[in-house]
Amino acid sequence: MDTLRWLTGEECLELLDQTKLPAEITYIRCSDYRDVASAIKCLAVRGAPAIGAAAAYGLVLAAYKGRPGSKEEFLARVEDAARELAATRPTAVNLSWALTRLLRKARAAITNDPEALRDIMLAEAHTIFHEDVSGNRRIGEYGQVFIPREGRVLTHCNAGALATAGYGTALGVIRAARDAGKKVSVYADETRPLLQGARLTALELLREDIPVTLITDNMAGFLMAKGMVDLVIVGADRITANGDVANKIGTYGLAVMAKAHNIPFYVAAPVSTVDLSLDSGDEIPIEERDHSEVTHHGGRLLAPAGVKVWNPAFDVTPHSLVTAIITDRGVARPPYSENLKKIILQD
Repeated sequence: MDTLRWLTGEECLELLDQTKLPAEITYIRCSDYRDVASAIKCLAVRGAPAIGAAAAYGLVLAAYKGRPGSKEEFLARVEDAARELAATRPTAVNLSWALTRLLRKARAAITNDPEALRDIMLAEAHTIFHEDVSGNRRIGEYGQVFIPREGRVLTHCNAGALATAGYGTALGVIRAARDAGKKVSVYADETRPLLQGARLTALELLREDIPVTLITDNMAGFLMAKGMVDLVIVGADRITANGDVANKIGTYGLAVMAKAHNIPFYVAAPVSTVDLSLDSGDEIPIEERDHSEVTHHGGRLLAPAGVKVWNPAFDVTPHSLVTAIITDRGVARPPYSENLKKIILQD
């Protein structure tokens, strides 16, 4: 079950439609960058690393459109597409990071041939995809040491293979622990309002034969109080220079409860999710989504018509609540303002 796949020779991208899971496995065929933008916006593809990789291929699709023209005309066209793609989801920094990386490659290329420029951009998109898979495996290796031999892990939302190019970040740590011979079990928050934990995390873990128990979001505190959790592991959509973490709404509450119960709280994410240009989480743009995600489910109205709704897609967990940040280049511990920078800037 691939999250995304480029069809060589057909010049198109296929995206697993995660809005249909777990009931149906279908793929969206994208032959235009606007198809990718739409899929990102509606959460058919989601998870910071996955939307970064998808956006990279989307920019390649933009490079295939239009008349060849000069290099300047080519760059102007793909830059317009990049702005449109970047606007789909403002919180996840991997999106703009991947687009910037492709644009930088195209601008720096010696050739003026649009066809050659397209090939350079496609090669870079492939590199981003493969780097994400290998990086997730390194995150798993670095992180699995924190899971006890019979570890009970609580996770929120979905930070698995479905949220990445493959393998996963938070779930990658759990997979690596299982592969190391540990008897790991997982509690998965359902993750309102769109149930990514119930629909996606539970599905992934069941397919991996990793024991998983689904709970509603408001059960997590009592679960901790009963001594049924050894650690919490989540993914991230953006991490600032001081170690503040933006992740799916509800993460902050989990971190507060973990602190109150003396339970370690870990964040697993590639270095591409770290944004050293922002000093703290106060500067992270938080996406707010349509009220219907809260008032409806499966097309059915769950709340009184006309009720006011607040629907931020993410919250920010202060660095003081984070035990460690597990990246593909190693583990950062407090003080994050020093140690994250060391990891990011290492050769």
